[in-house]
Amino acid sequence: MKRMYLAAVAVVGLLCAFTQVQDAPKPAKRPASINQQPSQGELVNRGEYLVTIMGCGDCHSPKKMTPRGPAPDPDRLLSGYNSTQPLGDYDKNLAKSGQWVVFNGQNTAFAGPWGVSFAANLTPDATGIGSWSLEQFIKAMRQGKFKGLDNTRPLLPPMPWPNYVGMADADMKAVFTYLKSLKPVANAVPAAIPPGL
Repeated sequence: MKRMYLAAVAVVGLLCAFTQVQDAPKPAKRPASINQQPSQGELVNRGEYLVTIMGCGDCHSPKKMTPRGPAPDPDRLLSGYNSTQPLGDYDKNLAKSGQWVVFNGQNTAFAGPWGVSFAANLTPDATGIGSWSLEQFIKAMRQGKFKGLDNTRPLLPPMPWPNYVGMADADMKAVFTYLKSLKPVANAVPAAIPPGL
């Protein structure tokens, strides 16, 4: 009798435990957002973060001398090679040799076996990316097409566009949105100079 009683208690205990596990509330699922698109502000913030960590300003921003050395000029941020300053002299034979790449003091013009290339104006001015579509930007970044247009020359060194081929669409859009939010800077960057000129 005692055994039957203990067996019945054990069965009831197991049933209670099983029922509690089965009836335990499941964690609530995160409700699906009605608008899963990030806001304009979120895109701009993400884009600024990406542009900063990718070092875009290292080449695309003219520099000012500070007590700590050259730093991007906040008034000309991401406006490319400053077309109001002369290129200056450099050893063309050294650049043509392929053993050296020469950068100007602003780090916005580059000479090598490809000739001379100039960092583009990435601000939303008409002389920059003001008229560009997101599709053009993506084509430039993923296919290395000048101005993001078919049948144009390739982007020249040292632009590391192959590094961005696998960049997520959302990050590409964030970078473009941030660049379009910048203060427009009128600065018509000169055309690349082919080797030998």
